[in-house]
Amino acid sequence: MEARGTSIDRLRSLLFAPAVRPDFIAKLPERGADGVVIDCEDATPPNAKAEARENARRLAPEIAGGGSLVFVRINPVSTGWFEEDVTLGLCQELAGVVLPKLDRLEQLVAIEDALSRAGLPDLPVLAGIETALGVADARELLAHPRVSAAYFGAEDFIADMGGVRTEGSQEVLYARSQVALAGRLAGVPTLDQVVVDFRNDDAFEREVREARALGYRGKLCIHPAQVAIANAGFLPSADEVDHATRLLAAYDRASASGLAAIDFEGQMVDEPLAARARQILAAAAVAEESR
Repeated sequence: MEARGTSIDRLRSLLFAPAVRPDFIAKLPERGADGVVIDCEDATPPNAKAEARENARRLAPEIAGGGSLVFVRINPVSTGWFEEDVTLGLCQELAGVVLPKLDRLEQLVAIEDALSRAGLPDLPVLAGIETALGVADARELLAHPRVSAAYFGAEDFIADMGGVRTEGSQEVLYARSQVALAGRLAGVPTLDQVVVDFRNDDAFEREVREARALGYRGKLCIHPAQVAIANAGFLPSADEVDHATRLLAAYDRASASGLAAIDFEGQMVDEPLAARARQILAAAAVAEESR
């Protein structure tokens, strides 16, 4: 299934900044991220929620149009801050609203109603799947027409599970895969978990490779240094493009002569591998057009 044709279906990098830090927010357009998030949730302490939503409402229009899509992450539906976040913290200039900890369909009904009351009925929803229930029901949740994109939140998921985060992330591989699979079946682009060790570029680069291999379209970033790594990592490399070009040329010649499988550089190639090569070339073409 193809991704729904929204404006947020090609987010390789989504950079977060605390809503209580106007100095950080002002610099977001300079960071080169495909999308940026003014965060009224985890990055904002409970006693500063009002200040956060006021900053989001005031500053989002100022940075919109600066080269990055602008989002606001509100607090979960279950909190006492949700309603005022929607009515007082959002604006027309946003590319979407980030709804964290989505794990019940009635929460999508709640945000749909709240957005309508706020005069923003068509604002796209980028959903956070980051609880045990959310992962278990991810396919149903992401298939809902109000969801335009989603991310997997490993830290909240493991906290909900009562588990332990490890360097290799094996403890979240199942959940991570489930969210990517649910997004694929729903036609919704998905973004991968944060790397909290933001000075560890090697770890971030490794996770980008893993995420792309799982089918994610992009990655959440909590530090500007992570943006360039994500942007590059979710594009086909020059070697991938070259290999795909040569593979397809050989496969097409063979297909024209009636062969359905060929030996290409010691590898058996049939239609599934040819389809993957076409995807690589299509992604490279989109990247070239956007430059």
